[in-house]
Amino acid sequence: MSARDFDRILVTSALPYANGPLHLGHLAGAYLPADLYVRYQRMKGRDVLYVCGSDEFGVAIMMRAHREGIAPQDIVDEYHPMIRDSFKRFGMSFDYYGRTSSDTHRETSQDFFRRLAEKGLFRLKTEKQLYDPEAEIFLADRFVTGTCPACGYEKAYGDQCERCGISLSPTELGHPRSTLTDATPALRETTHWHLPLGDLQPKLEAWIATHPEWKPNVLGQIRSWFQDGLRDRAITRDVPWGVPVPEDVAEAAGVDARGKVIYVWFDAPIGYISATREWAAATGNPDAWKTYWQDEGTKLVHFIGKDNIVFHCLMFPAMLMEHGEFVLEDNVPANEFLNLEGEKLSTSRGWAVWLHEYLEEFPADTLRYAMASTLPETKDADFSWSDFQARANGELADVLGNFFHRALTFAARHTDGKVPPLEEAAPEDGRTLDALAEFPARIGQCYETFRNREAVFETMQLARLGNKYFNDREPWRAAKTDFRACANTVHVSLQLCAALAVLLEPALPHSAARLRSMLRLEGVRSSEAGGGTGSIGWDEAGAPLLEVGHELGTSEILFRKIEDAQIAAQLEKLRQRAAQAQG
Repeated sequence: MSARDFDRILVTSALPYANGPLHLGHLAGAYLPADLYVRYQRMKGRDVLYVCGSDEFGVAIMMRAHREGIAPQDIVDEYHPMIRDSFKRFGMSFDYYGRTSSDTHRETSQDFFRRLAEKGLFRLKTEKQLYDPEAEIFLADRFVTGTCPACGYEKAYGDQCERCGISLSPTELGHPRSTLTDATPALRETTHWHLPLGDLQPKLEAWIATHPEWKPNVLGQIRSWFQDGLRDRAITRDVPWGVPVPEDVAEAAGVDARGKVIYVWFDAPIGYISATREWAAATGNPDAWKTYWQDEGTKLVHFIGKDNIVFHCLMFPAMLMEHGEFVLEDNVPANEFLNLEGEKLSTSRGWAVWLHEYLEEFPADTLRYAMASTLPETKDADFSWSDFQARANGELADVLGNFFHRALTFAARHTDGKVPPLEEAAPEDGRTLDALAEFPARIGQCYETFRNREAVFETMQLARLGNKYFNDREPWRAAKTDFRACANTVHVSLQLCAALAVLLEPALPHSAARLRSMLRLEGVRSSEAGGGTGSIGWDEAGAPLLEVGHELGTSEILFRKIEDAQIAAQLEKLRQRAAQAQG
């Protein structure tokens, strides 16, 4: 189904863990693709809500707090604002960015858990789990490392092997060790609530079958899980950091709830709902969230990385189905992984580029463009500083920036800084405007089907068309011998510039605003959070937007070239950080 079949679109991006800063791999997976899609949809004039937030629970945060000798709350209070502010500077257009340590999230998660418990969905199981006798704590998930039973990797975690990707439980690991004390854990009995995914598999399979349009990498992973057979999954943990299991639910089940929390992969996707509730409250209409989550006219789209497919395509849909009051996902366009300089991105090895550091040295739009051009949409992709420089200089500066500069300076020099009329048009003038008319639909179809790389390529093709047209028409010669032809070239070129100032909005929001300022193009619908009511939107960009006689602004250098020394400095920083991490 297409977006026009829906009354509104609700978009989410996977909640980033608040245990460290953002790096380029994060952006390529769940965030930049979503922002491109959302900004495009707003330019189409559609009702779009985009929510996200910091995932502040989970073992990774506890582990870091333990290493640093501080409380988990101190960790999330440090990184939540850093992540939020980096997103804002990068140009992410969230309608709301929340955090899972909020009271609203705790209440929403507990209410969701309570509803499923009241419907009798969960299974209570008393099992033996690994217990650290030195730390005096049960060892959930990543508090345990050991040998993977599937591939033999000796540093697999208790929830998943990072080498082969298999889902695990801590007791399945060979030679387990506590990550807290390095002690050999013992087995002790504990009781937990389980989600019976095996029982729900037929229902999930039937639902997935209604979405053959999903990306092959997503469907392939889902089918692999189905083939292996879904199993019961524990959705509570014995750890001191997380959303507490509701006491009334525990009491009704005859279980001591002290020290038990809801599994982070149960509460994290509920963070989308709690963030929407907080957005609604902030707008002064507390019930507005229900329209986006409970009305069948909503198109729900989750943007994630491939490591989150199982949770968003199986576990969360199962939760929503069994709750009974929520819409299900219309699409989950998961991306593959982004490598860095030909190697797997690794924060532990120091092999990463941090967003907040990047933004201190380069413009946000340059990174948005370079990454949008190489997104890992169907297979792993690679970010390199040399490619970044080539795209910044060869495409943004030499193609896009050059075309704008030529058109505006020619207008200033030969048509008094105004849009001249198009009279006695040559065939090339008409063909170029006819070609322009096709671009909004062609680019838009790419965004609609989550082909962001192609959308950005097609947008830059319009700038290339402009440069070729300008070169072929040779207005510098016509200015001396045929002013009418020169003026017509300026007219057509400026119309292409105006279209680009609209169509570039998803990928280059900061630069597109500057382009519109140079053109003095007003009335363009906003792609920022909340959208806008401008009369010029995506579909209008295919027709001439500048009236004859329209007075233009002053041309400025839009993209400055990146020097070799700047790239060398970034590569040296990367090498030094990796060397320090290796000790």
